[in-house]
Amino acid sequence: MKGLQAKGIARRNKMLYAAVQLFLENGYEGTTTSQISKAAGMSATSFFAAFENKEALLLALVKVMFTGQFEQAKAFAKTDDPVLMYCIETALQIHITELSEPLREVYVKAYSLPSTSEYIYRSTAKQLKAIFGNYMSDADDKDFYEMDIASSSIMRGFMARPCDVYFTVDLKLKRFLDCCLKLYNVPEEKRKEMTQKVLSIDLATIARKLIEEVVKRAEKGFEQAMGSK
Repeated sequence: MKGLQAKGIARRNKMLYAAVQLFLENGYEGTTTSQISKAAGMSATSFFAAFENKEALLLALVKVMFTGQFEQAKAFAKTDDPVLMYCIETALQIHITELSEPLREVYVKAYSLPSTSEYIYRSTAKQLKAIFGNYMSDADDKDFYEMDIASSSIMRGFMARPCDVYFTVDLKLKRFLDCCLKLYNVPEEKRKEMTQKVLSIDLATIARKLIEEVVKRAEKGFEQAMGSK
């Protein structure tokens, strides 16, 4: 964002706000750059003055969304246990994808496209060592990066599969948390404790509030949230 003039920042903010609205209604694939420009009150070519392409816009949005999720996890965990905060943050993502099919698609795309998935791997891997280092004392930064590729793939798979009467959201969370916590060598007793605590939280309400917050941040402008990320 360094070097952007006020006009350029305003253009980006308008595009991002328009994109958030359209993504929530139509999903990522169902939204075109022309539609985003039109909703932002600009010409179709103005989009490419703000972003290289639609994936670049999604990357900017993902950065804001993931920052919000970690902040929410810390606020609702009310604990210094980093494992619980990890469980809440990942469980929130799964709950968000159950709010609507457009949201499901946006999140699955975020875990699939080259630039957005790489951002997720690198930003999350930095935190994984602090979270799970006690359980994996021999693992280095590269190990946690590679393992995050694995856990993110698990996340993407669980997100993409809609819940139903047989595969409820609680069951999905139990399966997901057990898989990922095993991957990071968390003992069985600890895994059960974390899962029980996560399931006792009204994550559906928090997920809705989180999406509302993303919309509010889009409306106010993303420039501060995005910074130099």
